[in-house]
Amino acid sequence: MSAVEFKGYALTDPSRWNDLKVSSFQPKTFAPDDVEIAITHCGVCGSDVHTLTQGWGESKLPLVVGHEIIGHVTRVGDKVKEFKKGDRVGVGAKIGSCMQCRPCKSDYENYCPKSISTYNSEYPDGVVSQGGYATAIRAHQQFVFPIPDEIESRDAASMMCAGLTVYSPLKTYGTGPGKKVGIMGIGGLGHYAVLWAKAMGAEVYAFTHDKSKMGDIKKMGADHIINTEEKDFFKPLANTLDLIVSTRDVFSPDTPLSDYLSMLFVHGKFITVGIPDANQPLPSLHPFSFASNGCLIGGSSIGSKKDALDMLELARKKNVRPWIEEMPMKDVGKALQNVKANKVRYRYVLTQDLN
Repeated sequence: MSAVEFKGYALTDPSRWNDLKVSSFQPKTFAPDDVEIAITHCGVCGSDVHTLTQGWGESKLPLVVGHEIIGHVTRVGDKVKEFKKGDRVGVGAKIGSCMQCRPCKSDYENYCPKSISTYNSEYPDGVVSQGGYATAIRAHQQFVFPIPDEIESRDAASMMCAGLTVYSPLKTYGTGPGKKVGIMGIGGLGHYAVLWAKAMGAEVYAFTHDKSKMGDIKKMGADHIINTEEKDFFKPLANTLDLIVSTRDVFSPDTPLSDYLSMLFVHGKFITVGIPDANQPLPSLHPFSFASNGCLIGGSSIGSKKDALDMLELARKKNVRPWIEEMPMKDVGKALQNVKANKVRYRYVLTQDLN
């Protein structure tokens, strides 16, 4: 039997998207590969705002969001060997997959076509997945990550989505000594990208239009801060950067993406990890934008368990810690409103207050 009661701060009325009500919910049907976790901390992600405001489509109500989860194991299934009761663990934006397809068998389970998101997804038996603004959660062991003793739970929480989302493309595209890496947008994800890229040994270029953040960005370790409000900011960096990671999830139609692409070295990559509302596509591009340097544009979806373990080891070894603000989970409405208004510096973490 479960050792915890399942209840959380749930969306019940989309017209009041940040007025969440404490509700009990049905958890995932427990299976042999599952880990049950009593939640102590949960980060607040822009994805939560997009989901609650219906920007990514209709929510399955009532809905508990949150996918930057830290807690302690209360129960494990018969097939679980990696974890035991009492272990401190984390869960990110995915909570299950088929474990049979080519991506799943190639350490790309985060790209499984049948993956289950941590909230607002539906299991084959009809149970709707509920997230981390709650007392507890169940997850397949492949999507549960052991947290090193050296990393506090409050620091580990936002690594589960924000940290992993930007760490994965940085690792995939070879960030390290001798590489020049640009970070576009210095918010919750972008600040992590600066921290990781610097810890990985790259030369870091931070792009921002917000002068109030420039002192923070310097403290985060960026080698160069480029004010994108300045005319022709991109010209001195033509054919310079090996990689640009864009964390922006809002683009105006006239955002000059071609200017950013021009800063890439031959076969450099522009990888976008921010995902705007469904009605806000990327600005249009002409093939000329790709021809002069043979650059590539792409995306990235969170990260695999292998990525997560590598990320946590980097954080442990290099003492990388996020810039966070803590608040009790009952203040989630305020946190969500501030994330939507871009007032957080740079990530909120909610602490458990439900008994």
